[in-house]
Amino acid sequence: MANETAHGGISIELEHIFPIIKKWLYSEKEIFLREITSNACDATTKLRRLISLGEVKNIDASDAKIQVKLNKTARTITVVDEGIGMTEEELRKYICQIALSGALDFIQKYEGEGEGAQTGIIGHFGLGFYSSFMVSDTVDVITRSYTGAPCVKWTCGDDGEFEITTDYEPEEDEIGTYGTAIVMHINEEGEEFLSAYKIRETLEKYCAFMPVPIYFIDEEECECGGEHKDGECTCEKEAANVPAKIRRIPNPSTIPSLCG
Repeated sequence: MANETAHGGISIELEHIFPIIKKWLYSEKEIFLREITSNACDATTKLRRLISLGEVKNIDASDAKIQVKLNKTARTITVVDEGIGMTEEELRKYICQIALSGALDFIQKYEGEGEGAQTGIIGHFGLGFYSSFMVSDTVDVITRSYTGAPCVKWTCGDDGEFEITTDYEPEEDEIGTYGTAIVMHINEEGEEFLSAYKIRETLEKYCAFMPVPIYFIDEEECECGGEHKDGECTCEKEAANVPAKIRRIPNPSTIPSLCG
């Protein structure tokens, strides 16, 4: 089936929402990465919960991870999760109608399951998602639901105008079998975040204790982790399965204490 593209505008008037974002912009700009990464954790937590309840079978999310990718040449920061993903209907609800909270629906459905059902679920694309526009002039959401529904791509500019492409064919490594990729096209105000050091610093500051492993990938760093003036690598390849350019953000809770 050929893909189709629909256009529209955010359902809540921009004068109500973007002033809030601009206010954040001049205070703690770096929180955008915390919010987007937190959403990725929430999406993974939801999928794990559905698996534990027996509502999802033939999926193992125990090794699910989050990847944060930096491409300085393309001026993009991408956050990819292996979570619950979204159908086109869910994307329109949770992204285009930003007053609604996916977490609220989820918690209400499982509120009878006890407090454990709510653990770690902050909200899957509430207002926090729009913090991405603190540093971006365009944001892409590429998502594929765990249900097997077709992949969908949503692209929105900072003017609130968006387009949705259904039956989207993702590029290689853009997204997995299910999950969501948030691609932020960084504007001039977010220039400082086109730095591997800045991204790692922000992730370690805000995201180290999140319950899903987070890996940072500098897509322009040499596979061996070295820096080469002529652009060619003459180093011996490392024996590790994971290339050196893929760095796991350390979780302090997994680091042995020196006091006992």
